[in-house]
Amino acid sequence: MPARQEDPLHQPIVSSAHLAAGASPALSEVEFGLILAVHAFERWMVRCMAAAGVPNLAPLDILILHSVRHRDRPKSLADICLILDIEETHVASYALKKLEAAGLVAIGRKGKEKTVTATEAGVAICSRYAAIREQLLVKPLRSSGPSEAMLSDVGEVLRALSGYYNQSARSAATV
Repeated sequence: MPARQEDPLHQPIVSSAHLAAGASPALSEVEFGLILAVHAFERWMVRCMAAAGVPNLAPLDILILHSVRHRDRPKSLADICLILDIEETHVASYALKKLEAAGLVAIGRKGKEKTVTATEAGVAICSRYAAIREQLLVKPLRSSGPSEAMLSDVGEVLRALSGYYNQSARSAATV
């Protein structure tokens, strides 16, 4: 991404001016952007899944369904929690029970370990979700939004920031 030119008139757009008053007002801008993006992304997932035919799933349920569907290989609860950075496994377990009750995933065993796979219905719903996503989100984004390279760069920055936040959370737990 191109570096922002220093503009003396630039006022950061933030949700908490007292945090932006510190050494990195730009980080406060990122945090406000994350707040807005997370809420918009969650709203999108829920509405897209409802349009695909499964209303009443929570954002985490949808993320877990897509994670289970990923590469069509069985996943363990530990795999799902690791990939999605979920600390509390009981939250993911509850989501899996909801998805199983809806007929979207099947829970099995591989040795002593429980595994989860997408059912035919789960695969079909994920495909409908993907088709709606292509039409309503990807198509307009490709015509007037950021380039693929820029989106990839943003994803890389967000993953790196998650490491800083995780490390800082561990440090804060020792204060």
